[in-house]
Amino acid sequence: MSVALAVCVTLTLAFAGMTGLSLAMPRHHEQVTGQRALPVGRRYLFRSLGWLLLILAIVPCIQAWGAAVGTVVWFGFLTMGGLLIVLLLPYFPRLAVYAAMGAGTTSMLILCIAFFQS
Repeated sequence: MSVALAVCVTLTLAFAGMTGLSLAMPRHHEQVTGQRALPVGRRYLFRSLGWLLLILAIVPCIQAWGAAVGTVVWFGFLTMGGLLIVLLLPYFPRLAVYAAMGAGTTSMLILCIAFFQS
């Protein structure tokens, strides 16, 4: 996997994962959907999906930079994904969720294609 592709995939996975973790919080879920109550099952679904995406984001980093540097780069991309959702969620909450869904789906497809190609 090329470095540019690894950067794009890691950033989009980190953004989608941080969005999933933020939707697991009742305050942000209400901000996006308008529903006051957040069912417990949905909370655990968003939390699990968010952590899964964040863990999967380390794969392109390790492929592009190796284990030692890739882990450090991964933490940087987690910070950038968190900053992106922090900046988008207050002003454009639904756009942030739709962007995260599209980014997560696209990056998972790219990750699967790159995995089966090598």
